[in-house]
Amino acid sequence: MTEPRTGFSRRSDIPSELLAQLNAGTAESATLAETLAIDFCLLAQAAVPDLPTPTILQIQELADRGITRRMQAVGAILLGHLGEERLPLLLAHHSDTVRGWACYAIGLTPKLNLKTHLERIQPLADDHHFGVREWAWMSVRPHLANNLGHAITRLQSWVNHDSANIRRFATESLRPRGVWCSHIEALKAKPELALPLLEPLKSDSSKYVQDSVGNWLNDAGKSQATWVHQLCKRWMAESPTLETARICNHATRNLRR
Repeated sequence: MTEPRTGFSRRSDIPSELLAQLNAGTAESATLAETLAIDFCLLAQAAVPDLPTPTILQIQELADRGITRRMQAVGAILLGHLGEERLPLLLAHHSDTVRGWACYAIGLTPKLNLKTHLERIQPLADDHHFGVREWAWMSVRPHLANNLGHAITRLQSWVNHDSANIRRFATESLRPRGVWCSHIEALKAKPELALPLLEPLKSDSSKYVQDSVGNWLNDAGKSQATWVHQLCKRWMAESPTLETARICNHATRNLRR
């Protein structure tokens, strides 16, 4: 696999040639600024050439929405046009944004149980692109939050997966507060409910996973500081490793102030 290119942090710096490639779906974004610069109408037409004019106009009307709402809305529109049968067209696309739409199309597919939602989202949760992995957990988080006990049970096998991306999904998708998403009140009140997911990761070798676990506990510490302190104290006694120390340091970074 080739090394990822250095992206542009400002829209004004994105070369016109690269922007054209992003809009055509022949290049992947390397930064959030590049994702925000994409013309969703042009990209949708490139990805799904048979889109009717009314559908294209629907996408055009989304231009003023925030990026998360736009991603979700386009996912819903394309699901309505393609149906479940043609969703692989999005799943296999070169554009990370198109694969992000696929995440939301999966999350919005009706009449799927939680097991099926997770089975369908797992390849995208393990995508090579950082952005797709974020859209993956955000797209199914409402289903996980609404079926919390079942979700924790289902995700226990994920925290033992060989892929750090899959292990990280299990914690990131159920952060009590999270980023760009609604809070999970049950986990803010009782973070111990998620211990079946957190315990196996307390000394994970991946910094990507360590950061997620630390952020999870940092979230929990905003409402249950004593619990987080006690858990980290126990973890450090049971697992005196550099990995556990890094997680606990990250977890308590705001509690020390």
